[in-house]
Amino acid sequence: MLSIVGAVIVIASLIIAYLLEGGKIGIMIQPLELLIILGIAFGGLVISSSTYLIKQIVVRCLDVLKGSKVSKAHYIELLQLLYELIKMAAANPLSLEAHVETPENSELFKKYPLFLKNHHAVHFLCDTLKVQISSSLAPYDLEELMETDLTAVHDEEYQVVSTLSRVSDAFPGIGIVAAVVGVVITMGKLTEGKEVIGHSVAVALIGTLLGILFSYGFGQPLTAKVEAMITEEGKYLQVIKAALFAYSKGTNAKVCAEFGRRMIPSEHRPSFSEVDEATSAGKKAA
Repeated sequence: MLSIVGAVIVIASLIIAYLLEGGKIGIMIQPLELLIILGIAFGGLVISSSTYLIKQIVVRCLDVLKGSKVSKAHYIELLQLLYELIKMAAANPLSLEAHVETPENSELFKKYPLFLKNHHAVHFLCDTLKVQISSSLAPYDLEELMETDLTAVHDEEYQVVSTLSRVSDAFPGIGIVAAVVGVVITMGKLTEGKEVIGHSVAVALIGTLLGILFSYGFGQPLTAKVEAMITEEGKYLQVIKAALFAYSKGTNAKVCAEFGRRMIPSEHRPSFSEVDEATSAGKKAA
């Protein structure tokens, strides 16, 4: 929602200032300039990207409109789940097998719907526990395995950021291309009078304006927002890693949950008493 508000502010500020200076709004509406700029930008994206990457970019841009995917409630639910899984594993590691093989059918996982919606987190948690069940790893070998997984996910997701950044940086240059096209058209109208030439030059300059606006008003802020959301989601996975690493060293479930809690960013971090109350409530329910 905030992203939409920001976009409205950008557009409103430009239009209001333009009108107050006596500008005519009609000259700003140039669909063919938009076609040139957005068409070239999208064509360049198609040339430089795979189908999978383009789909990921679309998904990420839609996520920006929806807002943050991680909140305090998500973290509390995650810590409850980790506490229950680790407590179960401490009693009998093999009892986890049915839950981690098909988490979508597990009554334990169904208690935590916010977690189940995060497919990356579900695969990361379940795959790591499968390894522990099938062949117990030394703590630091497990940590290295989890870090390898996180690095692979990080590198893949940051391809979206780097691609969006390149497109954003290209917009001013594409705007110049649109302006040059407009100047070429203007050269063919030199005998049609100064009013026609003036209008044609103004249309050409709109191309430069739109290119700069798309870059600094929308492209770069969008890239920064996508990067922040990816980093936020990465922190969620780091909480899982911290708790599982603590478990691999023989730490009890309560302390493992605390290791996870300490990894949560301060904006969403629940207090010790909140986590203690949540895990105690889960224990009573069980």
